[in-house]
Amino acid sequence: MLTPAQVREAADVPLGSPLISVDTDAIEARLLRKLPRIDSVDVTRSWPHGIGLKVVERTPVLIVEKGGKFVEVDDDGVRFATVSRAPKGVPALELTLADSGSATPSLRRFGDGRLVREAVRVAGDIPAAVARTTRTVKVRSYDDISLELSDGRTVAWGSSEKGAAKARTLTALLKAAAGARHFDVSVPTAPASSGS
Repeated sequence: MLTPAQVREAADVPLGSPLISVDTDAIEARLLRKLPRIDSVDVTRSWPHGIGLKVVERTPVLIVEKGGKFVEVDDDGVRFATVSRAPKGVPALELTLADSGSATPSLRRFGDGRLVREAVRVAGDIPAAVARTTRTVKVRSYDDISLELSDGRTVAWGSSEKGAAKARTLTALLKAAAGARHFDVSVPTAPASSGS
């Protein structure tokens, strides 16, 4: 998404200074501060006259709709960019935590940031075939996370714990009960399906 010109401008490398005196740590800090889309940057001296910049951008794993725009969230739960169009193939994050105007116990105990990170963990554990069709990751509480698929089917995931086991169970359940509309893998050793 970032252009080389945007990166060079934000890096603000001093021109004409002796290469040995250029503060590469300061360049890295500027880039990370000015361009939140950057996940990591490697600044190196390229003798005799240059500075090399290797930038790795954040990749959205979830999006949050806010005022007609979309906030991208990476795999660390960092909200790093606001875009006018939702990126294709990235599920929406729905935090439905409010209860009668006050925060739910889960929000008070874990905080918004922790619940977003839990949703990110779930998104990372979803089997690839299901991830391609996941439209929404809904968080009602720490242990009440569910998925809404593009064909209207739903998956009760529970907490982010035992994600690999839940992914394996969901894959098997989708094959065994292909006509079902709702799947529950919140307890991976006792899965359920309904609405077939």
